[in-house]
Amino acid sequence: MEQGARRLSLGSSPLKIPLTDMEQTLEIPSSETPTTSEDPMDIVTEPPNNPCSNSDSDPESDDDEALQIQTLETQLSTNPSDYDAHLQYISVLRKQGEIDKLRLAREAMAQIFPLTPAMWQQWANDEISLISSSSSYDGAIRVIEKLYERGVSDYLSVHLWCDYLNFIQKYDSDVCEGSPTGILKARDLFEHALIACGLHVAEGSKLWEAYITFEETIFKSMDERDLEGRQKQVQRIRNIYHRLLSIPHRDLRSTLLTYKAWESEHGNVLDVSSNSIDGISPSVASTYQKALDMLSVRADFEEKIVRNDVPDAERLQSFMAYLKFEQSSGDPARVKILYERSISEFPVSGDLWIDYTHYLNKTLKADKTLRDIFSRATRNCPWVGELWVRFMLYLERSRGSEKELSDVFERSLQCTFFTIDEYADIFMTRVDGLRRRILAAKEPDDGLNISLIRDTFQRACDYLSPQLKNTYSLLQIHSYWARLESTIGKDTTAARGVWESLLKNSGSMLEAWKGYISMEIQMGNISGARSIYKRCYTKRFSGTGSEDVCNSWIRFEREFGTLDDFEHASQKVSPRLQELQFFRLQEENKFIALSTDHKDDPTKENKGDKRKSVSDVCNEESPAKRQKDDSRNQKEKSYSKNSAKAHKVENLVTPNEMPHGEDDVKPKEPTTEKSKQYNDQCTAFVSNLNLKATNEDLKRFFNDVGGVVAIRILLDKFTKKSRGLAYVDFSDDIHLEAAVAKNKQMFLGKKLSILRSDPKGKRKGSVGHKSPAEHGQGKKGEDYRHGKVELKGRNTFAVPRTVKALGWSSTQASSAATEGEEERPKTNKELRNILLKTT
Repeated sequence: MEQGARRLSLGSSPLKIPLTDMEQTLEIPSSETPTTSEDPMDIVTEPPNNPCSNSDSDPESDDDEALQIQTLETQLSTNPSDYDAHLQYISVLRKQGEIDKLRLAREAMAQIFPLTPAMWQQWANDEISLISSSSSYDGAIRVIEKLYERGVSDYLSVHLWCDYLNFIQKYDSDVCEGSPTGILKARDLFEHALIACGLHVAEGSKLWEAYITFEETIFKSMDERDLEGRQKQVQRIRNIYHRLLSIPHRDLRSTLLTYKAWESEHGNVLDVSSNSIDGISPSVASTYQKALDMLSVRADFEEKIVRNDVPDAERLQSFMAYLKFEQSSGDPARVKILYERSISEFPVSGDLWIDYTHYLNKTLKADKTLRDIFSRATRNCPWVGELWVRFMLYLERSRGSEKELSDVFERSLQCTFFTIDEYADIFMTRVDGLRRRILAAKEPDDGLNISLIRDTFQRACDYLSPQLKNTYSLLQIHSYWARLESTIGKDTTAARGVWESLLKNSGSMLEAWKGYISMEIQMGNISGARSIYKRCYTKRFSGTGSEDVCNSWIRFEREFGTLDDFEHASQKVSPRLQELQFFRLQEENKFIALSTDHKDDPTKENKGDKRKSVSDVCNEESPAKRQKDDSRNQKEKSYSKNSAKAHKVENLVTPNEMPHGEDDVKPKEPTTEKSKQYNDQCTAFVSNLNLKATNEDLKRFFNDVGGVVAIRILLDKFTKKSRGLAYVDFSDDIHLEAAVAKNKQMFLGKKLSILRSDPKGKRKGSVGHKSPAEHGQGKKGEDYRHGKVELKGRNTFAVPRTVKALGWSSTQASSAATEGEEERPKTNKELRNILLKTT
C-alpha cells in the first residue's frame, strides 16, 4: 500500500483515497488548528501532544496561577452565573494542563451558557490532541463527535461544521476505510450540514464545494472497470452542482465556470471561459438565472450585514430589514437560516429571539425543532420573561409532560427579570396550563389536581404581594384563584379565604370588595354579600369610591333584598352619603378660599403665589386667621366654620394638629415641594374628572382649544390618588373661554364640569363662572351667610347652612350690627373658659 493513502472498498471495487486530497477538502483558516500529524494513523503510535501543558513553567508563576484557580473556584461556587469568571477559570486551567478540571469547568459553563463556536473548536481540538492508541480510541472519537454536535446546535457556524466534517473524514475508521457504512455516514453528515448552513449566502458555498470534493475523491478512487458505478457517481456529483447553482450565494458565477469545466472533463463540450449559460440544460439554466436574480436583490442587504465598520445597533437594524424582506418572499427555510445568522452575531438580543420564536410559532406550530430553539433562547436571554412564557405555551401545545413543564417553570423562577409583571405573567401562564390540562383530562391524572394550582397561587402571592400591594394585577391573581377554588376545587371556604387574604393586604381597594361581593352573589349567598356591604360601606376609598359602594349597596338591596333590607340599607347609607357630599363640597370651598387668599394678599404675592397641595389643605388649621379687611374676615369665618365641621365628620385632623389658642396659630413655613407659583389669572377649574385620567389625557382633551400652559390634578392626602379635580392654566383669556365652552362635555365616560377659576368672584362677567356668593344668592346683593337666601331645587341638603360661633347671641348680633362691625370668632382658649364658667 502506498504511503499517505488508505484503501477503501465500495461493493466489490477497491478504492484508493489520497489523504492529502481529503485534508485539503475542508481547510479553513482558523486560529485553532489541530496539532496532529498528516496521517491519522500516526496518532496511534506517537505519544500525545498536550497543548494544555506548560513545559517551561516558572515556579512563582505556578503559585500565582494556583492561587488564581482557588480564587476563581470560590467565586464560581458563590455565583455560578458569572460568565467572565468561567472564561478566566478555563483559561487558567488550560495553561496549567489540568485536564480533568478543565473538562469539568467547560461542562459546568456549557450547562449554564451556550458556548461560542470558537470555544467549541478549542475544546474539540484539545480533546483531539489527547487521543491515544489505547483501547478507548473509538470511545474518544465518539466523545469528540458529541462535542461537535453540541457545538453546531448552539450557534450557526460554517467554520465549525467544516471542522466537524474534516474530523469525521480524518478520524472515523469507517469513513477512512471507505466502507459503505462510513460513506453513508459522511453523506448524511454533509446533508445535515447543508440543511443547517447550505443557504448561507456568504459562506454556504464552502460546504457545497467540500461535498463535491468528497464525492469526486470517491470517484477518482473507483475502479475504472466499474463503468456503471462510475456513471452513478458522476450523476451524483452533477446533481450536487445543479442544487448549488439553484440557490443564491456569493460565488454563484464562479460556481458556474467550475461546473462547466467539470462537465468538459466528462465529455460535454462547453465554453469554460464564459459566464453564459449556453450549452447547459434549460432547467438548470432557468434555476441558475432565478438564483442570480435573487442574489442581485439580496446583494445590498448582504453588504450591510457583513460590514464591521458600523455600530452594532446599525448592523442589527440591517439584519431586521433583511429579515422583513425574506419574510415577504415567503420561504421559511431562508428566513430561518437568516435568523440563525443574526442570532450568531447578536446572541443576547431579547427582541431578536422574541421575533424568531414568534415567527416559528406561526409557521411551524408544534414542530419538534422548536423545543431546541426555545431552549437556546432561554439560555441566551434568561432575563426575558416573554421567552419563558412562550416556551411553556409551546410545551403545552406539543403535549409535553408535566415534568418538562414543571422544569421549565422552576428554571424561569431562578432568573432575574426587569419588571414584576414578568414574574406575574410566568405564574399565571403556569396556572393557565394546569387549569386547561385538569379540565381536559378525562380521568384524574396522578399529581395533576387543584393542589398544584393552589401551591402556584400561594407562591405567586408570597412573592408578588409586597410589590403589587393595592394594584389591579394582585386583584386579578386573587380573583382568578378564588374562582378556581370554587369551580375546580369545589371549596367555597377556600375561595372566601382567598378574598379575605387580599382584603388584609389591599383593603383600601374598592375593586377588591366588589370582587368578593360578586363571587358571593354568583354562588347565591345573598346574606354573605350583604354582610360584606355592611363591613365596607363606612370605609374610605379613593375618588368617588366611598359614594359608589353606598350606591351599590342600595342597588343590591333593590335587586335581592326584602323591603326591610332595603330600608335598613337606606337608613345606613343616606347619612353617609350626605356626609361624603358635604365633605367634598367643603374641601372644594377650602381650595377656592385658599387660592383666593394667595391672590389678594400682597404679602403672599411677594413671597410667591403658591397653591397648596391636597395634603396641605387637609392639614390646614380649622379656625380662620384674622385679617384686616372686614369683608374678607366675614368670608373666612364662614369657611372656617364649615371646614371645622367637615374635619369633624371625616376625622382628618388629629388633636395634635388642631391649634390650641389664638397665639398658637402660626403660618407654615414654605417647603421645597411648594416651589411652583400659580396666579389663577387664566385658569380653568375642572371637576367630575375620571379618576384614571392623567395630565396627558386632559391635554389631549383641550388640544382643539390650545394654549394649555400647565395641568395640575389634585390628589388625595392618604391614597395619593386623583380626587377628580384639576386646574388647567391657559396662556390667555381667549383660550380659557374656549375651554370653558366645553363644559358638560363627556370625557372618559364622565361629564366634565369646567368653570373659570375665580373664587373671589372678581370676574362676574367671565364665561361660565359664578362666584361663591352668586351660588348662594336669592336676590342680587343678598348673601346666604346673612340668612337672606332662597334655596330652590331638590339638591339643597349639601348647601352650607348658617353656623354661628359658640358664644354668639342675638344681643351680641344686634350690638355688633349697631357698632357696624362683626363679632370675631372665639379662640379655643376663650371657648374653654366659657365652658368652664357654664359648668
